[in-house]
Amino acid sequence: MSRLIAIIGSYFDSIRVVIRLMYIWQHKDWPHFRWDEATLKPRLDEIRWLQGRLLGRTEVAPAQTDSAVEMDALIQNAIRTSEIEGEHLDVGSVRSSVARQLGLEQAGMAGRPTPESDSLVALLLEATHQPEQPLSCEQLCRWQARLFPRESILSRILIGELRGEHPMQVISGRMDNPTVHFEAPPRQGLEQQLNAFIEWFNHPPEQLDSILRAGIAHLWLITLHPFDDGNGRVTRAVTDRALAQAEARSVRFYSLSAAIMARRNGYYDHLEQTQKGNLDITIWLAWFLDTLQEALQQALARVDRVLEKAHFWQRHAKTPLSERQIKVLNRLLDNAGEEFESGINARKYQALAKVSKATATRDLADLVEKECLHSLPGGGRSTRYGLL
Repeated sequence: MSRLIAIIGSYFDSIRVVIRLMYIWQHKDWPHFRWDEATLKPRLDEIRWLQGRLLGRTEVAPAQTDSAVEMDALIQNAIRTSEIEGEHLDVGSVRSSVARQLGLEQAGMAGRPTPESDSLVALLLEATHQPEQPLSCEQLCRWQARLFPRESILSRILIGELRGEHPMQVISGRMDNPTVHFEAPPRQGLEQQLNAFIEWFNHPPEQLDSILRAGIAHLWLITLHPFDDGNGRVTRAVTDRALAQAEARSVRFYSLSAAIMARRNGYYDHLEQTQKGNLDITIWLAWFLDTLQEALQQALARVDRVLEKAHFWQRHAKTPLSERQIKVLNRLLDNAGEEFESGINARKYQALAKVSKATATRDLADLVEKECLHSLPGGGRSTRYGLL
Protein backbone atom coordinates (compact mmCIF):
# COMPACT_ATOMS: atom_id res chain seq x y z
CA MET A 1 0.00 0.00 0.00
CA SER A 2 2.80 2.45 0.86
CA ARG A 3 4.41 1.70 -2.53
CA LEU A 4 1.09 2.38 -4.26
CA ILE A 5 0.74 5.66 -2.40
CA ALA A 6 4.30 6.59 -3.41
CA ILE A 7 3.52 5.84 -7.08
CA ILE A 8 0.32 7.87 -6.93
CA GLY A 9 2.17 10.73 -5.23
CA SER A 10 4.87 10.64 -7.91
CA TYR A 11 2.15 10.67 -10.60
CA PHE A 12 0.50 13.77 -9.19
CA ASP A 13 3.89 15.44 -8.72
CA SER A 14 4.53 14.93 -12.43
CA ILE A 15 1.13 16.45 -13.25
CA ARG A 16 1.96 19.46 -11.11
CA VAL A 17 5.25 19.91 -13.02
CA VAL A 18 3.34 19.89 -16.33
CA ILE A 19 0.89 22.45 -14.96
CA ARG A 20 3.69 24.65 -13.69
CA LEU A 21 5.28 24.65 -17.16
CA MET A 22 1.99 25.30 -18.94
CA TYR A 23 2.53 29.00 -19.66
CA ILE A 24 5.41 30.78 -21.31
CA TRP A 25 6.14 32.91 -18.25
CA GLN A 26 6.69 29.75 -16.19
CA HIS A 27 9.81 28.72 -18.14
CA LYS A 28 13.01 29.31 -16.24
CA ASP A 29 14.50 31.47 -19.03
CA TRP A 30 11.49 33.80 -19.24
CA PRO A 31 11.54 36.39 -20.78
CA HIS A 32 14.57 35.53 -22.95
CA PHE A 33 12.72 35.01 -26.23
CA ARG A 34 14.12 33.27 -29.29
CA TRP A 35 13.18 33.51 -32.98
CA ASP A 36 14.40 32.50 -36.43
CA GLU A 37 15.60 35.66 -38.18
CA ALA A 38 15.93 33.96 -41.58
CA THR A 39 12.23 33.05 -41.51
CA LEU A 40 11.20 36.60 -40.65
CA LYS A 41 13.53 38.54 -42.97
CA PRO A 42 11.33 38.43 -46.12
CA ARG A 43 8.42 39.81 -44.12
CA LEU A 44 10.56 42.58 -42.64
CA ASP A 45 11.81 43.52 -46.12
CA GLU A 46 8.23 43.72 -47.44
CA ILE A 47 7.12 45.87 -44.49
CA ARG A 48 9.93 48.35 -45.00
CA TRP A 49 9.10 48.59 -48.69
CA LEU A 50 5.44 49.28 -47.85
CA GLN A 51 6.44 51.87 -45.24
CA GLY A 52 8.48 53.71 -47.86
CA ARG A 53 5.69 53.49 -50.39
CA LEU A 54 3.15 54.86 -47.92
CA LEU A 55 5.43 57.73 -46.94
CA GLY A 56 6.07 58.53 -50.58
CA ARG A 57 2.36 58.51 -51.39
CA THR A 58 1.61 61.07 -48.66
CA GLU A 59 4.56 63.28 -49.55
CA VAL A 60 3.38 63.84 -53.12
CA ALA A 61 -0.25 64.38 -52.07
CA PRO A 62 -1.77 67.89 -51.79
CA ALA A 63 -1.26 69.99 -48.68
CA GLN A 64 -3.23 68.99 -45.57
CA THR A 65 -3.34 65.36 -46.73
CA ASP A 66 -1.08 64.27 -43.87
CA SER A 67 -3.56 65.61 -41.33
CA ALA A 68 -6.52 64.03 -43.11
CA VAL A 69 -4.79 60.64 -43.35
CA GLU A 70 -3.65 60.83 -39.74
CA MET A 71 -7.17 61.71 -38.67
CA ASP A 72 -8.64 58.80 -40.59
CA ALA A 73 -6.07 56.35 -39.19
CA LEU A 74 -6.61 57.62 -35.65
CA ILE A 75 -10.38 57.21 -35.98
CA GLN A 76 -9.86 53.65 -37.17
CA ASN A 77 -7.41 52.97 -34.35
CA ALA A 78 -9.76 54.21 -31.63
CA ILE A 79 -12.80 52.37 -32.98
CA ARG A 80 -11.05 49.08 -33.76
CA THR A 81 -8.94 48.78 -30.60
CA SER A 82 -12.21 48.99 -28.66
CA GLU A 83 -14.03 46.57 -30.97
CA ILE A 84 -11.33 43.96 -30.40
CA GLU A 85 -12.44 43.96 -26.76
CA GLY A 86 -16.13 43.83 -27.73
CA GLU A 87 -16.80 47.53 -27.06
CA HIS A 88 -18.38 49.73 -29.72
CA LEU A 89 -17.80 53.47 -29.77
CA ASP A 90 -19.97 55.93 -31.67
CA VAL A 91 -18.17 56.82 -34.90
CA GLY A 92 -19.36 60.41 -34.87
CA SER A 93 -18.16 60.96 -31.31
CA VAL A 94 -14.74 59.51 -32.10
CA ARG A 95 -14.43 61.65 -35.23
CA SER A 96 -15.28 64.79 -33.25
CA SER A 97 -12.78 63.90 -30.52
CA VAL A 98 -10.04 63.28 -33.08
CA ALA A 99 -10.72 66.50 -35.00
CA ARG A 100 -10.80 68.58 -31.84
CA GLN A 101 -7.62 67.12 -30.37
CA LEU A 102 -5.75 67.43 -33.68
CA GLY A 103 -7.00 71.00 -34.02
CA LEU A 104 -8.71 70.25 -37.32
CA GLU A 105 -11.93 71.39 -38.87
CA GLN A 106 -13.66 69.24 -41.43
CA ALA A 107 -16.73 69.66 -43.56
CA GLY A 108 -19.65 67.73 -42.20
CA MET A 109 -18.48 67.19 -38.66
CA ALA A 110 -21.29 65.46 -36.83
CA GLY A 111 -21.53 63.94 -33.39
CA ARG A 112 -20.32 65.16 -30.04
CA PRO A 113 -17.25 63.95 -28.16
CA THR A 114 -17.92 61.73 -25.16
CA PRO A 115 -15.66 61.24 -22.13
CA GLU A 116 -14.85 57.76 -23.49
CA SER A 117 -13.92 58.93 -26.99
CA ASP A 118 -11.97 61.95 -25.69
CA SER A 119 -9.97 59.88 -23.21
CA LEU A 120 -9.14 57.10 -25.66
CA VAL A 121 -8.05 59.52 -28.40
CA ALA A 122 -5.88 61.40 -25.88
CA LEU A 123 -4.26 58.11 -24.90
CA LEU A 124 -3.52 57.14 -28.51
CA LEU A 125 -2.10 60.57 -29.32
CA GLU A 126 0.15 60.57 -26.26
CA ALA A 127 1.39 57.11 -27.21
CA THR A 128 2.57 58.21 -30.66
CA HIS A 129 3.03 62.00 -30.63
CA GLN A 130 5.72 61.79 -27.96
CA PRO A 131 7.56 58.63 -29.03
CA GLU A 132 10.88 59.79 -27.63
CA GLN A 133 9.50 59.95 -24.08
CA PRO A 134 10.55 56.98 -21.92
CA LEU A 135 7.84 54.59 -20.80
CA SER A 136 7.06 54.30 -17.10
CA CYS A 137 4.79 52.33 -14.81
CA GLU A 138 3.04 55.55 -13.83
CA GLN A 139 2.32 56.33 -17.47
CA LEU A 140 0.86 52.89 -18.13
CA CYS A 141 -1.39 53.28 -15.09
CA ARG A 142 -2.49 56.69 -16.33
CA TRP A 143 -3.30 55.26 -19.77
CA GLN A 144 -5.35 52.48 -18.20
CA ALA A 145 -7.27 55.02 -16.12
CA ARG A 146 -8.13 56.96 -19.28
CA LEU A 147 -10.03 53.94 -20.54
CA PHE A 148 -12.49 54.34 -17.66
CA PRO A 149 -13.26 58.09 -17.47
CA ARG A 150 -16.59 57.65 -15.71
CA GLU A 151 -16.43 56.21 -12.24
CA SER A 152 -19.07 53.65 -11.35
CA ILE A 153 -19.94 52.38 -7.91
CA LEU A 154 -20.79 49.06 -9.58
CA SER A 155 -17.32 48.64 -11.01
CA ARG A 156 -15.03 46.30 -9.12
CA ILE A 157 -11.95 46.84 -11.25
CA LEU A 158 -8.94 48.77 -10.05
CA ILE A 159 -8.44 51.92 -12.10
CA GLY A 160 -5.10 53.66 -12.46
CA GLU A 161 -3.19 50.99 -10.56
CA LEU A 162 -1.92 47.45 -11.02
CA ARG A 163 -4.32 44.54 -10.64
CA GLY A 164 -5.36 42.99 -7.37
CA GLU A 165 -4.35 39.77 -5.67
CA HIS A 166 -6.91 37.51 -7.33
CA PRO A 167 -5.67 35.25 -10.17
CA MET A 168 -5.88 36.96 -13.57
CA GLN A 169 -7.34 34.56 -16.13
CA VAL A 170 -8.59 34.90 -19.69
CA ILE A 171 -11.67 32.69 -19.89
CA SER A 172 -14.62 31.98 -22.16
CA GLY A 173 -17.66 29.72 -22.14
CA ARG A 174 -20.29 29.12 -19.49
CA MET A 175 -19.79 30.44 -15.99
CA ASP A 176 -20.28 26.97 -14.52
CA ASN A 177 -17.85 25.35 -16.96
CA PRO A 178 -15.41 28.00 -18.24
CA THR A 179 -12.48 27.42 -20.57
CA VAL A 180 -9.27 28.97 -19.27
CA HIS A 181 -7.25 30.23 -22.24
CA PHE A 182 -4.51 31.86 -20.23
CA GLU A 183 -3.47 32.72 -16.70
CA ALA A 184 -1.17 35.68 -16.11
CA PRO A 185 1.80 35.65 -13.74
CA PRO A 186 0.83 35.94 -10.07
CA ARG A 187 0.40 39.34 -8.48
CA GLN A 188 3.43 38.85 -6.25
CA GLY A 189 6.45 40.11 -8.15
CA LEU A 190 4.37 41.89 -10.82
CA GLU A 191 6.03 45.25 -10.15
CA GLN A 192 9.48 43.73 -10.71
CA GLN A 193 8.38 42.02 -13.91
CA LEU A 194 6.74 45.16 -15.25
CA ASN A 195 9.79 47.26 -14.40
CA ALA A 196 11.98 44.74 -16.23
CA PHE A 197 9.77 45.11 -19.31
CA ILE A 198 9.90 48.92 -19.10
CA GLU A 199 13.69 48.90 -18.71
CA TRP A 200 13.98 46.67 -21.82
CA PHE A 201 11.53 48.85 -23.75
CA ASN A 202 13.40 52.07 -22.90
CA HIS A 203 16.84 50.54 -23.48
CA PRO A 204 16.44 47.75 -26.09
CA PRO A 205 19.46 45.71 -27.23
CA GLU A 206 21.28 47.55 -30.04
CA GLN A 207 21.13 44.58 -32.40
CA LEU A 208 17.39 44.06 -31.99
CA ASP A 209 15.35 44.93 -35.08
CA SER A 210 13.04 47.83 -34.18
CA ILE A 211 9.97 46.31 -35.86
CA LEU A 212 10.49 42.95 -34.17
CA ARG A 213 10.83 44.89 -30.92
CA ALA A 214 7.22 46.09 -31.38
CA GLY A 215 5.98 42.52 -31.78
CA ILE A 216 7.96 41.33 -28.76
CA ALA A 217 6.72 44.24 -26.65
CA HIS A 218 3.14 43.39 -27.55
CA LEU A 219 3.49 39.75 -26.52
CA TRP A 220 5.48 40.51 -23.36
CA LEU A 221 3.14 43.16 -21.96
CA ILE A 222 -0.11 41.36 -22.80
CA THR A 223 1.34 38.27 -21.11
CA LEU A 224 2.08 40.23 -17.93
CA HIS A 225 -1.54 41.46 -17.98
CA PRO A 226 -0.78 44.12 -15.39
CA PHE A 227 -4.30 45.55 -14.96
CA ASP A 228 -7.72 44.34 -13.93
CA ASP A 229 -9.07 45.53 -17.29
CA GLY A 230 -7.86 47.44 -20.35
CA ASN A 231 -4.73 45.34 -20.91
CA GLY A 232 -5.34 44.85 -24.63
CA ARG A 233 -5.89 48.53 -25.39
CA VAL A 234 -2.91 49.65 -23.31
CA THR A 235 -0.73 46.99 -24.96
CA ARG A 236 -1.74 48.12 -28.44
CA ALA A 237 -0.95 51.74 -27.48
CA VAL A 238 2.52 50.65 -26.35
CA THR A 239 2.93 48.74 -29.61
CA ASP A 240 1.99 51.87 -31.55
CA ARG A 241 4.66 53.79 -29.64
CA ALA A 242 7.25 51.13 -30.50
CA LEU A 243 6.29 51.39 -34.18
CA ALA A 244 6.47 55.21 -34.05
CA GLN A 245 9.96 54.87 -32.60
CA ALA A 246 10.90 52.34 -35.28
CA GLU A 247 9.84 54.77 -38.00
CA ALA A 248 11.16 57.88 -36.18
CA ARG A 249 7.84 59.51 -37.05
CA SER A 250 5.06 60.58 -34.72
CA VAL A 251 2.38 60.95 -37.42
CA ARG A 252 0.57 57.63 -37.88
CA PHE A 253 -0.76 56.81 -41.33
CA TYR A 254 -1.99 53.31 -40.53
CA SER A 255 -3.92 51.47 -37.85
CA LEU A 256 -2.49 48.21 -36.53
CA SER A 257 -5.65 47.74 -34.45
CA ALA A 258 -7.80 47.81 -37.60
CA ALA A 259 -5.73 45.00 -39.10
CA ILE A 260 -5.86 43.02 -35.84
CA MET A 261 -9.64 43.46 -35.73
CA ALA A 262 -9.90 42.06 -39.25
CA ARG A 263 -8.05 38.95 -38.01
CA ARG A 264 -9.41 38.94 -34.49
CA ASN A 265 -9.83 35.18 -34.15
CA GLY A 266 -6.29 34.60 -35.37
CA TYR A 267 -5.05 37.22 -32.91
CA TYR A 268 -6.42 35.38 -29.90
CA ASP A 269 -5.47 31.97 -31.29
CA HIS A 270 -1.85 32.98 -31.85
CA LEU A 271 -1.60 34.65 -28.47
CA GLU A 272 -2.95 31.56 -26.73
CA GLN A 273 -0.72 29.22 -28.71
CA THR A 274 2.37 31.32 -27.96
CA GLN A 275 1.53 31.87 -24.29
CA LYS A 276 1.17 28.11 -23.84
CA GLY A 277 4.35 27.36 -25.76
CA ASN A 278 8.06 27.74 -25.24
CA LEU A 279 10.24 30.81 -25.63
CA ASP A 280 10.65 30.41 -29.40
CA ILE A 281 8.19 33.04 -30.61
CA THR A 282 8.89 32.87 -34.36
CA ILE A 283 5.30 31.90 -35.18
CA TRP A 284 3.91 34.82 -33.17
CA LEU A 285 6.32 37.30 -34.77
CA ALA A 286 5.48 36.00 -38.25
CA TRP A 287 1.77 36.53 -37.53
CA PHE A 288 2.47 39.99 -36.12
CA LEU A 289 4.48 40.99 -39.20
CA ASP A 290 1.79 39.64 -41.55
CA THR A 291 -0.79 41.73 -39.67
CA LEU A 292 1.41 44.82 -39.80
CA GLN A 293 1.83 44.27 -43.53
CA GLU A 294 -1.95 44.15 -43.90
CA ALA A 295 -2.25 47.38 -41.88
CA LEU A 296 0.13 49.12 -44.27
CA GLN A 297 -1.76 47.82 -47.30
CA GLN A 298 -5.02 49.04 -45.76
CA ALA A 299 -3.37 52.43 -45.19
CA LEU A 300 -2.39 52.74 -48.83
CA ALA A 301 -6.02 52.15 -49.80
CA ARG A 302 -7.13 54.57 -47.09
CA VAL A 303 -4.84 57.31 -48.43
CA ASP A 304 -6.61 57.01 -51.77
CA ARG A 305 -9.95 57.19 -49.96
CA VAL A 306 -8.93 60.28 -48.00
CA LEU A 307 -7.82 61.96 -51.21
CA GLU A 308 -11.16 61.11 -52.80
CA LYS A 309 -12.95 62.51 -49.74
CA ALA A 310 -10.95 65.74 -49.88
CA HIS A 311 -11.71 66.14 -53.58
CA PHE A 312 -15.40 65.43 -52.93
CA TRP A 313 -15.70 68.20 -50.33
CA GLN A 314 -13.73 70.58 -52.52
CA ARG A 315 -16.30 70.04 -55.28
CA HIS A 316 -19.17 70.53 -52.83
CA ALA A 317 -17.70 73.30 -50.67
CA LYS A 318 -20.56 75.61 -51.66
CA THR A 319 -23.29 72.98 -52.03
CA PRO A 320 -26.10 73.68 -49.52
CA LEU A 321 -26.53 70.51 -47.48
CA SER A 322 -28.28 69.71 -44.23
CA GLU A 323 -26.38 68.41 -41.21
CA ARG A 324 -27.91 64.95 -41.62
CA GLN A 325 -26.98 64.83 -45.31
CA ILE A 326 -23.40 65.76 -44.47
CA LYS A 327 -23.30 63.08 -41.77
CA VAL A 328 -24.44 60.37 -44.15
CA LEU A 329 -22.08 61.52 -46.91
CA ASN A 330 -19.15 61.39 -44.49
CA ARG A 331 -20.17 57.88 -43.49
CA LEU A 332 -20.27 56.86 -47.14
CA LEU A 333 -16.91 58.46 -47.82
CA ASP A 334 -15.33 56.76 -44.79
CA ASN A 335 -16.73 53.29 -45.44
CA ALA A 336 -17.59 53.13 -49.13
CA GLY A 337 -15.67 49.91 -49.73
CA GLU A 338 -16.79 48.16 -46.56
CA GLU A 339 -20.14 48.99 -45.02
CA PHE A 340 -21.56 50.48 -48.25
CA GLU A 341 -20.02 48.25 -50.89
CA SER A 342 -23.45 47.95 -52.56
CA GLY A 343 -24.41 51.58 -51.98
CA ILE A 344 -27.05 53.04 -49.68
CA ASN A 345 -30.84 52.84 -49.85
CA ALA A 346 -33.63 54.79 -48.16
CA ARG A 347 -33.89 52.32 -45.27
CA LYS A 348 -30.18 52.59 -44.47
CA TYR A 349 -30.30 56.38 -44.80
CA GLN A 350 -33.30 56.43 -42.46
CA ALA A 351 -31.35 54.46 -39.83
CA LEU A 352 -28.21 56.59 -40.09
CA ALA A 353 -29.92 59.96 -40.12
CA LYS A 354 -32.70 58.92 -37.71
CA VAL A 355 -35.47 60.34 -39.92
CA SER A 356 -38.71 59.05 -41.42
CA LYS A 357 -38.74 57.05 -44.64
CA ALA A 358 -40.34 59.98 -46.49
CA THR A 359 -37.58 62.35 -45.33
CA ALA A 360 -34.90 59.82 -46.25
CA THR A 361 -36.36 59.50 -49.76
CA ARG A 362 -36.48 63.30 -50.18
CA ASP A 363 -32.92 63.72 -48.90
CA LEU A 364 -31.58 61.07 -51.28
CA ALA A 365 -33.40 62.64 -54.25
CA ASP A 366 -31.96 66.02 -53.27
CA LEU A 367 -28.42 64.57 -53.09
CA VAL A 368 -28.86 63.09 -56.57
CA GLU A 369 -30.05 66.45 -57.90
CA LYS A 370 -27.03 68.17 -56.34
CA GLU A 371 -24.73 65.57 -57.94
CA CYS A 372 -23.49 64.15 -54.64
CA LEU A 373 -24.98 60.71 -55.31
CA HIS A 374 -26.20 58.75 -58.32
CA SER A 375 -28.59 55.82 -58.70
CA LEU A 376 -26.92 52.44 -58.99
CA PRO A 377 -28.15 49.92 -61.57
CA GLY A 378 -30.00 46.76 -60.52
CA GLY A 379 -31.55 48.20 -57.41
CA GLY A 380 -34.77 46.23 -57.74
CA ARG A 381 -37.57 47.39 -55.47
CA SER A 382 -35.17 49.39 -53.31
CA THR A 383 -33.09 51.93 -55.25
CA ARG A 384 -29.49 52.12 -54.11
CA TYR A 385 -27.21 55.12 -54.41
CA GLY A 386 -23.47 55.55 -54.68
CA LEU A 387 -21.10 58.49 -54.42
CA LEU A 388 -20.69 60.48 -57.58
